[in-house]
Amino acid sequence: MFPPALLHTLTAVIETGSFERAAARLGVTPPAISQRMRALTEAAGGPVLARTRPAEATPLGLRLLRHARDVAALQADLAADLGATTGPRPVTVAINADSLETWAVDALAAAPGFRFDVVVLDQDHTADALRRGEVSAAVTSEARAIPGCVAHPLGALRYRATCTPAFRDRYFADGVTAAAIAAAPVLQFTSMDALQHRWLSSHAPGTPPPAHRIPAPGPFTEATRAGLGWGLNPEVAVAGDLASGRLVEMIADTPLDTPLHWQVSRAMAEVLSPLTRAMRRTARAALIRADG
Repeated sequence: MFPPALLHTLTAVIETGSFERAAARLGVTPPAISQRMRALTEAAGGPVLARTRPAEATPLGLRLLRHARDVAALQADLAADLGATTGPRPVTVAINADSLETWAVDALAAAPGFRFDVVVLDQDHTADALRRGEVSAAVTSEARAIPGCVAHPLGALRYRATCTPAFRDRYFADGVTAAAIAAAPVLQFTSMDALQHRWLSSHAPGTPPPAHRIPAPGPFTEATRAGLGWGLNPEVAVAGDLASGRLVEMIADTPLDTPLHWQVSRAMAEVLSPLTRAMRRTARAALIRADG
């Protein structure tokens, strides 16, 4: 069991980025912060802070940070039940960037009483952060409940493979062939982004195309509009572009639906139940049914 003071100090160091600012927040001296971090490192059996500026947690430190926030949230929930005045409950969640861009922020806003630390990861990898104990809940593509978690289906985020008419005329005048795909640059969010390759495997398998990496959903869509490459964009983000003809589908009526699920640590399920309700309610309005 880790002393609450050490966990509270770790949270302050990570959130403020330095021992000095953490000391000011907690009303102690920087040497006291250093002493507590050494004690936590010894208790944890390994380093909890990386040698970076601002201060960042190691993988072990991230696990302890999530535990610290869970403890704080549970304590705040208990205090509220007992009638005490409490601040927002801290919670760390993992959400994919396209969900944040299109619907998930509305869900977070519909769950007052929490202080969110959002980890942005591809939906195929958010579950790994949940398994490692780095987050308390996640929007993930995994339907099966992760051990120790409860899974809730949300619906599917629909994507369209899109490009500009000029890009289509330049690279795909003879259709979306394997040879054309091998020459036409594709847009990719990060190296973990497999959406484009999933679409290609169903409609135009062949040599992987050259890729531009644009690791932000807004600029990704703007890069598509600018003709930098073709890519899978959320349908809701490009519906107006498709209606106006500013963008066209690579192959008509070939959407790619990505089912999403909300997985929550069982230990935090009751505390996070207002957030779970908000995520499910918002997703019902924004996503399509996973079965089409």
